[in-house]
This record gives sequence, structure tokens and C-alpha cells, in this order.
Amino acid sequence: MATTTARRESVFVRLGGNPLKNQVCIYWLEGRCNRNPCRYLHKESPPSKTQRQPQLAPPNAVHSKQPKSRTWRNPNFDGSRSNKAGVSNTGNSGKSDQRDQGMTTGKVGTDHVAQYLPKVVTVVRDEPEKSIVQKAQPKQCKYWVTGNCVHGEKCKDLHSWFCGSGFTMLAVLEGHKKAITGISLPSAGDKLYSSSKDGSVRAWDCNNGQLVGSVMIGGDVRCLVAEGPWLFAGSQNVVKAWNLQNQTEFSLSEAVGSVCSMIIDEDKLFAGMEDGTILVWKWNPATNIPEPAAMLKGHEGAVCSLVIGAGRLYSGSRDCTIKAWDLQNLQCLQTLCGHTRDVTSVICWDNYLLSASLDKALKVWAATESGAIEVIHETQEDHELVTLCGIHDAEGKPILLCSFSDSTVRLYDLPSFTERGRIFSKRPVEAIQIGDNGLFFTGDGTGEVSIWRMLGTP
Repeated sequence: MATTTARRESVFVRLGGNPLKNQVCIYWLEGRCNRNPCRYLHKESPPSKTQRQPQLAPPNAVHSKQPKSRTWRNPNFDGSRSNKAGVSNTGNSGKSDQRDQGMTTGKVGTDHVAQYLPKVVTVVRDEPEKSIVQKAQPKQCKYWVTGNCVHGEKCKDLHSWFCGSGFTMLAVLEGHKKAITGISLPSAGDKLYSSSKDGSVRAWDCNNGQLVGSVMIGGDVRCLVAEGPWLFAGSQNVVKAWNLQNQTEFSLSEAVGSVCSMIIDEDKLFAGMEDGTILVWKWNPATNIPEPAAMLKGHEGAVCSLVIGAGRLYSGSRDCTIKAWDLQNLQCLQTLCGHTRDVTSVICWDNYLLSASLDKALKVWAATESGAIEVIHETQEDHELVTLCGIHDAEGKPILLCSFSDSTVRLYDLPSFTERGRIFSKRPVEAIQIGDNGLFFTGDGTGEVSIWRMLGTP
């Protein structure tokens, strides 16, 4: 993997602490470890909560609305932990009220910019001798996936849908016929919503995982966001909206072409279009319906991803660039160049902007003293990146979820970018969403929605 890091690394270090030591075998805790010897600890009893490693610094509080506590609880683990990710994820995260925690704009303190002149260092994952990840990662048995492995327990490859520590699978929701494009958990109600390229939006009961409703929109539904009682789905030439409290719905027909991405901030709805424009609707308090407000032009390719942080809207495009827009006057402030192929995902985390691309590069951006945004860290991966999402583990340490074109989702500890786990899918995961109590959700190209949970320290 290739990583580029400037002397701003002193700031980047704030994103995490030391990796866990003396990890306890999660399979032993579940009473099903069959390895002897096992590389992980088989302790007599789980350590008490007072024995947890101290945090170097507490995580930032969440400013965006998180869904209420619900479901898919694994009875073997404590479910009282809520997610504290100070992160603004792309599209599916709905409202993004991240202005005081997002990427710093304008002049920042000297602790952010002192001695920011060093060269950038690149780490390449597909060159093991240069990689910061020393051990080879396990591979899933392709014959096991199709039910044809003849080696059984003696197989050298994994017979599992995930590997690593600190998380587990809880359930799989089946029903969509094509790739999942969006997952949302509106704060109003107890439903999980998913959108798909099969043209449908489905509602799932968060208490039992059962399908409770479905609506066909037609064409590819490319994105899904929620804010309060509202749910928005972007499709071909239209944005469909539902008020989940009073059961009303309407269509925003100003869209021409495919709606590729959406995000909500305060009283505005932004939609990234296939033609490179960003449509803006502003809420009319009298009618309680969004009305057309502006059209942002500048991109020369489809707007694949939108995120909001520190009073700015960031848009990632197939034209290989990221643009920063002022949320007040809706003017373009800066165009970020550096990727050589489609920018597929952008997220804001603390004072950083993270971007993923089909050029296999994962870049971390930060503001300089002048307010300009530059790359401070770069990781060259071994496969194309599809989407990003951020979460914290039970100890408040930041975890980056990265989906790849090889149908894996990798969990990276920050700031080291050390891989702590891997999720395997039948096809690439196009949608990731976080919930509360350490829950997160992945939607893959087969139409399955998988439910996962970060585990607390035993």
C-alpha cells in the first residue's frame, strides 16, 4: 500500500490510539474455537471493564442525528454501547450537521499547521516489503462460497464471510434482486430502509429484521437519504420523498438524468447528477416542501459522492476531482486535483477530508494556514475503492470501513491504516451505513443487506 504523509502527521495522529494488545480469541468467547494452538488468548474469564486500556484522548461527540437504540442484538454481548463517531459519511448518512467538527476552513491554529513543509510519503499495499501491514491477509475459499469445497476444516482458506477481531455479523436481509445502492435509518420510527438498482425501496423492521413494506420507483434507485421524518430516494429524472410520520409523498421532478448522490444540510437538499451538476432545493416552511433554489455547475463528470463539513459541501466526481463549495453563497471555493480516475467516495472526519477513487488511491486532505486544502496522507491500495464509512470501536478508536472492487470491505485502524479485519461479499459492497450501539450495515451487488456490530472489549 502506498501512503503519503507530511509533517502534519502530528495532527493526523489524533485520529487514534495504540492498537489493542493481547487480544482474546472471539471464537473462544463464543465457545467454538477449534485451533490448538490458537494465536489469540484463551483467558480464564473476560477482563473486567476497569481493565480496559486507557484512551489517549476521548472521541469527538457526534453532532449528526443518530438513530434510536434498536435491534439485531447478539445475546452474547452487551448492547449498551452507542457509536460516537465524529464523522460525516457520504450520501446515506442523511443530514450532516458537522460544521464545528468537520474539516477546518480558513486559518487554523498553529497546532494544525506548524512546520507543514515536509515531503509526502507513500505506502503501497501490493508491495509487501514496503507495506506497513506485515502479515498476509487471509483469503476466502471460493469453493466454499459455491458449496463445492472438498477440504472441509482442512482447507487452507477461510470458510467464513469475515475475519479479524472486534466485530461480528448479526443477520442478513434478503429480498432485493440487484445491487444495494443506499441504506438509511430515519430518526423517526423503527425501520431500516434500503434502495436498490432493482428499482425498489424496501422497509425492514428493526426489531425482527422482517420486510414490512416495499415500493417500486422504476429504473435504478441510485441513492437514499433520510432526515427527521423524511426519506428521499434518487432515481432517473426524479427525487421521490416520503414523510414517514403523516404518510405523505411527493416528487421533485426538476432532476434531469440519473440522481447519483444526495445529502441534506439544515434547510437544503443537494443532489449530485449524472451530468455533473448539483441541484439544490431549499425547504419552504409554509408548504413544508423543498423548492428549487440553485444549480451548481463545474464538474465535467457525474457527481458520485457528496459530504458536508465545516460550512462546506464537498463533491467527488467521475472527472477525477473534488470540489469544495461554500454552503452560504453556493460558490465553488477550490477544486482538489490528485486522483487520476473517478472519485467514488468522500467523507469528513474531524479536521480531515478522506477520498476514495477507482485509481486505487485513498487520500487524506487537510487545510493549510491559508485555508487551501492539500493531501497530507496517501495510501495506494491493491484494488479499486468503491465507498468509505467511518465508525468507532468500543474503546473510541476510529475505524475506517473501505469497500473494494474485489468484493471485500476492509476495516482499518486509524491513523496507522493497519488492517484489523475483512468482510467478504459475493459482489462489491456499494453502500455502508452506521447505526447506534456499534451497528453498521453493508449492501452488496447481489442485493443482500448485512448487519454487523462492533464488539466491546471482553
